[in-house]
Amino acid sequence: MAENLELTHLRLEQPHEGVAVLTLDNASQRNAMSEEMTTSWVHAIDTIAADPGVRAVVVTGEGSAFCSGGDTSWIASEPDASVSELRRRMIAFYRAWLSIRKLEVPTIAAINGHAIGAGLCMPLACDIRYAASGAKMGVPFVKLGLHPGMAGTHLLPDVVGPAVARDLLLTGRIVDADEALGLGLVSKVSPAETFLDDVLGIAEGVAATAPIASRYTKLALADGGHADFEAALQWEALAQPVTMATDDLQEGIRAAQEKRAPRFTGK
Repeated sequence: MAENLELTHLRLEQPHEGVAVLTLDNASQRNAMSEEMTTSWVHAIDTIAADPGVRAVVVTGEGSAFCSGGDTSWIASEPDASVSELRRRMIAFYRAWLSIRKLEVPTIAAINGHAIGAGLCMPLACDIRYAASGAKMGVPFVKLGLHPGMAGTHLLPDVVGPAVARDLLLTGRIVDADEALGLGLVSKVSPAETFLDDVLGIAEGVAATAPIASRYTKLALADGGHADFEAALQWEALAQPVTMATDDLQEGIRAAQEKRAPRFTGK
């Protein structure tokens, strides 16, 4: 998948069939989103999107941190930059990292350590989030004198609800993995020693589901799901028959009758 792909501060690997793993690899800077990492991220996402063999994507960090956020040293070094120039640069940065949302396969953020600011907004753009024990998360933009960025004011309420989002965004406080679990920010907390193996096991299970059904389900759930009950009914009345017409449905039925794991082909 990534044989000819040159990446900086980022690794793209496929440890299991159907599972791609993106590892933020700038541990000395706590995996801050450097310019080189940002460029590599876009290339990697495009590569994954073009690979029909990928059925699940895991994002994690190298070392003790998941991601400390954007590398904003250039902002402090350019105090005279115009609002127009800053806006242009920030929009490009946001779009680059949120490009993970264009993937049609399920995406899983494996938050192995601290995920702060933009370093938490990117996992919020993933479909599922898991955390290692000891990981800490927060969006302390206001404590730096910044308005939240990278669609945090949309993504965070979508994940945890408006009340919790107001709490985290307006106080800027940091929460540990256990509190994050209680808030609905992550779905599960695992021991650090087995964390990545645990998440990869879940990703293997996701990759083993029927690809067409999985992609349509992800589409149905995008941005908080359907606008209303009737819209959900109309969508499902079309999408479910699409999957009924697939070979994978017949395979799923046979596998259930034969009490074995299904072998889905995406057809």
